[in-house]
Amino acid sequence: MTEVQHETVLFSGRVQGVGFRYTAAQVAREFEVAGHVTNLDDGRVRLEAEGTPAELEAFVTAVQERMHGYIRKAERLTARRAPQFRGFSIQ
Repeated sequence: MTEVQHETVLFSGRVQGVGFRYTAAQVAREFEVAGHVTNLDDGRVRLEAEGTPAELEAFVTAVQERMHGYIRKAERLTARRAPQFRGFSIQ
């Protein structure tokens, strides 16, 4: 089975109630990535995505650029694993 790059990004700042998840889903359409974006109870947003390293880097960068005024911090965790997602969704 082929492995893909997987990233979990935890965004903090003013990231809930500002269209962050919707924007992330729209940006995902521009890249060959799969995954989801979720609001967390502690006020952060978790983005999980998989794809090639180059696509993931470009995707996360594009989300950060579009939402730059709201993000205070982005924590990124990267791993390689078997694909687990199809498409990109808001949860």
